[in-house]
Amino acid sequence: MSNFEQLHFDFYQSNYTIDDQEEGCNSYGSNENFSGSIKSQTGEQPPTGAFAPSDMLLSSKSYTGQILQPTYSPDTLSHLGYADGFDEEPPLLEELGINFEHIWQKTLTVLNPMKPADGSIMNETDLTGPIIFCLALGATLLMAGKVHFGYVYGMSAIGCLVMHALLNLMSDLGVSHGCVASVLGYCLLPMLILSSSAVIFSLQGIPGILLALFIIGWCSLSASKIFTSALAMEGQQLLIAYPCALLYGLFALLTVF
Repeated sequence: MSNFEQLHFDFYQSNYTIDDQEEGCNSYGSNENFSGSIKSQTGEQPPTGAFAPSDMLLSSKSYTGQILQPTYSPDTLSHLGYADGFDEEPPLLEELGINFEHIWQKTLTVLNPMKPADGSIMNETDLTGPIIFCLALGATLLMAGKVHFGYVYGMSAIGCLVMHALLNLMSDLGVSHGCVASVLGYCLLPMLILSSSAVIFSLQGIPGILLALFIIGWCSLSASKIFTSALAMEGQQLLIAYPCALLYGLFALLTVF
């Protein structure tokens, strides 16, 4: 047993004592405190040879903004385009090209064939009124027991293409498809009177045929007057009224028969 204790003592024998360990810990703490004091004295100052941005060299100011919400000065807001809000934005109907005043003027021009037409307004490509009048014509025909929505839109499209080709051949000024569709669609308004009459009584007789002829002349006269005013085609109203009368005669046939 004594031999084992002697072997154990010889194997773990060393000159290192507990006092040396405590001194080492104290020296390590003093070195750490010394390095921390050096860092606190130097602060955020970069080394002399390193690059330092100009913002760091200026006097630091407290940041008053929030995350993703930077602060703006009045000078900055004055340079922004949206600083004044949406006061200068045009109305939505104006951006869509819908002007109720012009729609009303065109409607009055069609209802009164003797009234002179304003060429600047009639030359606009406004399709709001024509679409409404086509839907109204199909609805009144439906009330009379005739489902002719496809015929109405089909004949309108073909008629606009044919009239566009004829007007470009007859006029020195060019005309757009939208202008032709707008004028022909607005002049379809008197045809609603004929289709509404078909709901009340039958048009297959002498009174119905006379009414249909009167409506055809009304529509063609209004359309030719607007075309001559918008395209400066003075003296050619009868030449324009003839193909218009053929087109509106097809709508009258749908309504009567």
